[in-house]
Amino acid sequence: MSYRSLALVMGAVTAMMVLTAGGGAFAQEEQAAKTVVGEQMLGAAIAFGLAALGAGLGLGYVGAAALAAISENPKIQSRVFIFIGMVESIAIYGLVVVFIILGQ
Repeated sequence: MSYRSLALVMGAVTAMMVLTAGGGAFAQEEQAAKTVVGEQMLGAAIAFGLAALGAGLGLGYVGAAALAAISENPKIQSRVFIFIGMVESIAIYGLVVVFIILGQ
């Protein structure tokens, strides 16, 4: 995925958030709780989706470089796995943010 298409996706997500955020301004009290839960779900979904997208892109780049480095010097295989684990931890941080947003 090129940077241009990634920027397009980010712009679309931002536009969706801006357009949907204004609907809760005139909600009545009995619908206010449903709106808050919906906004929490939307925020959690966006947080984890972007974290997973970033982890996937990063893992693609790091994995390709790792395979190239291991093919040149097989002794550095254990060090390469540490870097791959760092990239995969981004998705785990996104999951932690989801639990914080949902309050569970």
